[in-house]
Parts: sequence; structure tokens; C-alpha cells
Amino acid sequence: MNQRRRPDGIDPVLRGRARRRALQAIYAWQVAGGDAKQVIAQFAHEQAREIADLEYFEDLVRGTIGRVAQLDDALVPYLDREVAQVDPIERAALRIATYELLHRPDVPYRVVLNEAIDSTKRFGSEHGHTYVNGVLDRAAAEWRAPEAKA
Repeated sequence: MNQRRRPDGIDPVLRGRARRRALQAIYAWQVAGGDAKQVIAQFAHEQAREIADLEYFEDLVRGTIGRVAQLDDALVPYLDREVAQVDPIERAALRIATYELLHRPDVPYRVVLNEAIDSTKRFGSEHGHTYVNGVLDRAAAEWRAPEAKA
């Protein structure tokens, strides 16, 4: 048995890879447009080669693209500027994390925040992760209040 897998069968390393690839896919979608099916097809081959959680990757991409207006509306109260003015990498990370926080209650909010921050450190601007952290920390305190207080 894989030592990394949790009792529920989820492999955190593969999930992390899926999130990083989803960040790249959402970034590409923000730049070039298209629909979720096209974006998934574009990245699926690399995803399989990277041995990531393909199912989770697809859920993140479909969920984020399919609900982008709702996700952006949810983020507005926590931003200091319009969504369109947020750096594209930070915007992609915020959208994916917002999708997870609002629609994936099976994922602990601390995991969502840590993954978004780590991805932004890896792909974003020098201090982009601090912005993402601040926005998501305040949002999670409201959206996941019982979990955050526990």
C-alpha cells in the first residue's frame, strides 16, 4: 500500500500535483478562453504523465470554470481591487481555492489555504502568496466558520 495515502484513500501528493496543474489550466483559460472540456483536453496528457489525481484535476477545472461568476462574486468582499485587476496567477489560485472552500467540504480548509499559498509561491509574483493568504484566511473564517473555530 502507498504510504502517503490517507485512510480515506486520498494521496495528498497526487492531489497537490492536480492542484498545481489546475492552476496552470485555469491560468491558460483566463488568457486564451475556451471551455472546460478544451482546457482539460489540453492538460490531460501532461496530467497523466505527471501521475496526478486526474479526477480531482478535472473537478477543479470544471468546477472553477463552470462557476467563475459565482466564485468571483464570493471573492469581491475580501479583495482590495476588482477581480480582473488581481494578478492572473493569484486570481487563478483564488478562484480554485474559492471553489474548494465553497463546494468541496470534504477538503479541510487548511489544506485548501496551504495548497493555494504554496502554488502561488511557486508560480506567482514574489509576494503574491501573502495576498492570497490574506484573502483566503478572511474568506475561510466566514465560509467555513465552524471548521475554522474548531
